[in-house]
Amino acid sequence: MTNDSKEPDLQRSLTLLWSGRAKGRRGPRPQLTVERIAQAAVRIADADGLEALSMHRIAAELGYSTMSIYNHIPSKDLLLEVVADVAAGKPPELDDTDDFRHAVRHWVAALWAGFQKRPWMLRVSLDHAPIGPRQLAWLDQLLRPLLKAGLVGAEARAAALHLTAVVRGVAQISADMTSAHKTEEGVPRSESEVAQALVELINPRDYPALAAVYEAEAVDGSSGDGEALPGALSFGVDRFLDGVETWVAAKRAR
Repeated sequence: MTNDSKEPDLQRSLTLLWSGRAKGRRGPRPQLTVERIAQAAVRIADADGLEALSMHRIAAELGYSTMSIYNHIPSKDLLLEVVADVAAGKPPELDDTDDFRHAVRHWVAALWAGFQKRPWMLRVSLDHAPIGPRQLAWLDQLLRPLLKAGLVGAEARAAALHLTAVVRGVAQISADMTSAHKTEEGVPRSESEVAQALVELINPRDYPALAAVYEAEAVDGSSGDGEALPGALSFGVDRFLDGVETWVAAKRAR
């Protein structure tokens, strides 16, 4: 498949994602819009999960025919693109400070909280880089402290996309583990409960590294930080930012 054959799909995605934002439109506003359809879809997913989302369900929610929904958003894949952008909401307002690490961690904490609130968003596949207005607003907010830290151009964008992928990846693993380790009553077991169960099964002779890690964690007792980030995510973000600072310092010293 050539790149040319993909252009219409990208253009259609852009048209839907930015629908209603064009300037200069006059006259009465249409009653059914892409935005209104997406907002209804978000409500359904919030209430009953992504598997409950369908054109028929959205039509019933809004009081329109299923065909009316398809006339605005012609496929389920395109619907999910718009829904993911709308569900992202507004990004956090970052303090205009020289402490770029604090700003990045604030952003990471907000994205993590969003995935905890709407874990179904983790099941929406990403076929390309962010192109929706809300997702780009999140990216823009993260780029600001990264640029202030001394990254430039593609460096800043690569760092931002990497951080996004890290948060999403840790959130996905956390959601999968929570789902897999529920009690009979459906209540998720805590990470410490799961770890304790594994400690009793792991033989240090067969799993020396794992045994050493679990033993150290039991002594340390830390699992997160003051910004409600899990320990693994907090550690990874801090070490990544250490690398950014080292990279920028090395460039400036050349």
